[in-house]
Amino acid sequence: MASGILAILDDIAALMDDVLITSKIATRKTAGILGDDLAVNAEKATGYLSSRELPVIWAITKKSLLNKFIIIPLALLFNFIFPIAIKIILVLGGFFLAFEGAEKIVEYFFPHAEAQTEQGTETTEEDSASIEKERIKSAVRTDLILSIEIVIIALGTVLDQSLTIQILTVSVVGIIATIGVYGLVGLLVKIDDLGFKLIRDSNNKGFISRIGHFLVRLLPYIIKFLSIVGTIALLLVSGGIFIHNIEALHHLFPEVNSLIKEFVTGLVAGLLVVVLVKAGKKVFSLGKK
Repeated sequence: MASGILAILDDIAALMDDVLITSKIATRKTAGILGDDLAVNAEKATGYLSSRELPVIWAITKKSLLNKFIIIPLALLFNFIFPIAIKIILVLGGFFLAFEGAEKIVEYFFPHAEAQTEQGTETTEEDSASIEKERIKSAVRTDLILSIEIVIIALGTVLDQSLTIQILTVSVVGIIATIGVYGLVGLLVKIDDLGFKLIRDSNNKGFISRIGHFLVRLLPYIIKFLSIVGTIALLLVSGGIFIHNIEALHHLFPEVNSLIKEFVTGLVAGLLVVVLVKAGKKVFSLGKK
């Protein structure tokens, strides 16, 4: 009996060793997409009242875990019965990411009339709650696409392993991705609170106070930087999806730098979707009249 238990424990230990090795490889493979995920979600998780920052991040984190809880079994199932579905889902997700990135660029140069009229107006508590809900929904939608990409890349590193190792490896990577990304996002958005605390604790005097003032002034620049990086990340990720999953694009312009190629591909695809969406909205509004 004792020898049987020891044999089971030995098998479990060997399995966990294998999972640690495969998880390390898979995490390394997804490092790029995790960086993009951080930039995109940090930009989407900023701009709230200080008291709402962590609750909003926690709400997005829970939805992100739910996304992965749904995606992982579906990815394993589709990979087993219909492998081509994975590629189709990735490409469709790429168009969504490209649309989000391109739309930000278009709105920067051609802001909506509603956005222009809203500048300088007072925001009510109900408006703030509505804006918060919409931004959370947007963050969760983007997280869904990025989560699919992370899960598929992680799964691709263990296709030659047993189903048990595939499940455990992809699950470990998914948990690390969620906790790591949103943990860092939480730290970033609380930089100004840390600055105010340093100023208060030092009675606004001395070197510690100067550090506090620096952190408070630094946050808007970090938010602006993350907004720019997040937009670029959306286009790079989407362009990478297209190039690696559409054969014609994969072999197009081989002499061009891969990053430039991915960015331009994502931007062009995103602008096309923006045009189609805006045209569709106009047709729909005319039809209602």
